Amino acid sequence: MPFDPLTLIMLAVLAVLIFFMFRNSRKRQAEARELQSKVQPGAKVMTNFGVFGTVVSIDDEENRAELEVSPGTVLTLHRQTIARVIEPAEGADAPAIESIDGEPEFGERIDDAADETPKAADEAPKGDESPKKSED
Repeated sequence: MPFDPLTLIMLAVLAVLIFFMFRNSRKRQAEARELQSKVQPGAKVMTNFGVFGTVVSIDDEENRAELEVSPGTVLTLHRQTIARVIEPAEGADAPAIESIDGEPEFGERIDDAADETPKAADEAPKGDESPKKSED
């Protein structure tokens, strides 16, 4: 039975898709193992539902973890709901970089120079349309 080129191409695409599925599966398993190894008592973590806290204890047999979310408040949750370990930012203490040559940062608002100049003393307020009287 001869294979036409279209069938060969379709089989090759299928093989590539299967290869990437297995590769991604192994990658996720490795990341899960790495995360579970980082989760130790005292580690700051974030759960899947967005709660931040510090791990107090871990029970491997029951697959539970106790998480202190505020002083005196301890949550008991499934160990696999811990999404990631929060590590302190490396540049958190560094001062913010100022813009060069007075240019605004990305997203910073630029005020027009006309808005910044004060009104002259002889100008009448906008609501006052009456003409000025001269005292000559």
